[in-house]
Amino acid sequence: MDLHPPTSPEIFGDTPPGRIAAIMQRVKTIAVVGASDNPARASYGVTLFLRDRGYDVIPVNPKLAGGMIDDLPVVATLAAIDRPVDMVDVFRASDALPMIVDEAIAIKAKVLWTQLGVVHDEAAGRAHDAGLEVVVDRCPKIELA
Repeated sequence: MDLHPPTSPEIFGDTPPGRIAAIMQRVKTIAVVGASDNPARASYGVTLFLRDRGYDVIPVNPKLAGGMIDDLPVVATLAAIDRPVDMVDVFRASDALPMIVDEAIAIKAKVLWTQLGVVHDEAAGRAHDAGLEVVVDRCPKIELA
């Protein structure tokens, strides 16, 4: 697991609030990887918060695929999403990030956002090199609040 601080400030360093605001104004469709149907989990709250702010939110969780989180249908993988995705918001362990980055690149997502504590320099670097904007170790709910 790669939990050390990012080493490339030009890619992963402090993200200025103006950049965060610009990203959140631009994105419309957000895939939440690792979304939970458990109201006690942060991913549940963030998923519904983003939906309530007008974003088209797609929960991604293979264990819940075919079910619902509140009124949102859950899909198993990013590849199973039937429309373009602007942002992939990751609520998974850092060691899952390389595979998620591969999937985000494959679906041509525009932004890779990793939640608090989700840091993997190599995977984030690959996303950046593939043209995705990368926000590491931040929470969109906190940023929007």
